[in-house]
Amino acid sequence: MKVISSIQNPFVKSLLQLQEKSKNRKQTGTFLMEGQREIQLAINGGYEIETVLFFPDLINITQVNQIVGKQVLLIEINKDVYQKLAYRDTTEGILAVAKTKSMQLSDLKLSDNPLILVAEAPEKPGNIGALLRTADAANLDAVIIANPKSDMYNPNIVRSSVGGLFTNQIAVGTTAEIIQFLEENKINFYSATLQNSTSYHTQDFTKPTALVVGTEATGLTQEWREKATQNINIPMQGAIDSMNVSVAAAILIFEAKRQRNFK
Repeated sequence: MKVISSIQNPFVKSLLQLQEKSKNRKQTGTFLMEGQREIQLAINGGYEIETVLFFPDLINITQVNQIVGKQVLLIEINKDVYQKLAYRDTTEGILAVAKTKSMQLSDLKLSDNPLILVAEAPEKPGNIGALLRTADAANLDAVIIANPKSDMYNPNIVRSSVGGLFTNQIAVGTTAEIIQFLEENKINFYSATLQNSTSYHTQDFTKPTALVVGTEATGLTQEWREKATQNINIPMQGAIDSMNVSVAAAILIFEAKRQRNFK
């Protein structure tokens, strides 16, 4: 088994580049994750693990093998290397390099009566992570990101989703591509916007439905507003007319789940 004890090791440097640069993730088709739960969820979600790095003071080889099996390249690292690579202090001493997925709209496998979340150009990785966690909690058919600002394997998205990146079906595309996909699949879509909208709870979400949310700063683009089955809003009674996108999405999603009797 290979052992790495220097942060100057070329492989360690390549992993740092993988964390920091989207270009490197796209060129190699890989990304770095950390934590026992996240790695197990990724494996369960069909992700291929290439390499596992572990810090034996926090996790032993038997535990590592229980998580990833014995067909993966294992590398033992010391405290300096672990602290250099790990984002969190609570990830149990294990990191993994995994292959990315394509996330094409055509890859999605939908139920007969799908419930989908669409988020247009979300700006903050933390918000994307929160959206994925909510989608997992509601067991949505899919999460679709329109006009993404960063790749979905940004380490801040990986971390903030707490495994939701691996438990949800995810696709990315342009606004035009996604609208065409929804129309071709006869999925009604409801755009959350203040313009020409009606209260969300008056709509019927029991049929094939996509709930569409935009950025907190600028909201949804005109195409979503004009082509929606219906524009919807969340009535607010305070002085502020803005709500965090992940909170707004959760309200809409769980209203749809309530109408569907949480099936």
